[in-house]
Amino acid sequence: MAEMEQVTLETWKPRTRVGVMVKEGKITSIEEIFKRNLPILEPEIVDILLPGLEHEVIDVSIVQKMTDAGRITRFRAVVVIGNKDGYVGLGKGKARQFRFAIEKAIRNAKLNITPVRRGCGSWECTCGESHSVPFVVRGKSGSVEVILKPAPKGTGLVAGNVAKTVLRMAGLSDVWTLTKGETRTRYNFARATYLALRNTYRFMTPLDWART
Repeated sequence: MAEMEQVTLETWKPRTRVGVMVKEGKITSIEEIFKRNLPILEPEIVDILLPGLEHEVIDVSIVQKMTDAGRITRFRAVVVIGNKDGYVGLGKGKARQFRFAIEKAIRNAKLNITPVRRGCGSWECTCGESHSVPFVVRGKSGSVEVILKPAPKGTGLVAGNVAKTVLRMAGLSDVWTLTKGETRTRYNFARATYLALRNTYRFMTPLDWART
């Protein structure tokens, strides 16, 4: 796990409308981008608005492709990023060198950053803190399906190692999980968990009604 290099406003040259708005100060928070449903097409937007992101490599494999010139071997890396406080992203990248594959995966994960709604949705716990998911959510990728259930405080992350990494990067500490399918496929396992977390923003709770 490592902290990523950050981009400064002075050296960044935005190429999209949202990027220009961020550099000009018209958008000052990552929450505003998601509230306005604006696309994130430049990883520098995340670097500026969401500093302090960490990343962890989930899987590294070697892929081969036959061409007229012969067999080409490349590395494929799967990386999860997060600030451990409600934001998480997942990406993968391919390159002939291991370092470049990780850099591509981190860039892709920044473009896939998503907010995670946290809460205390377990009937066994009434602490009111944001330590678990607020309700049951599901995510599916390939043959893998992941179901996240609220857990009382002190339970911990009852999940496989891949799902634990994604949940921890999102800032969750107590979650029960139920998995189906071929979880040995690390990318599908991680992506199913990521999609389940993204689905926390598809529903609104009574607490969110008061906020809006």
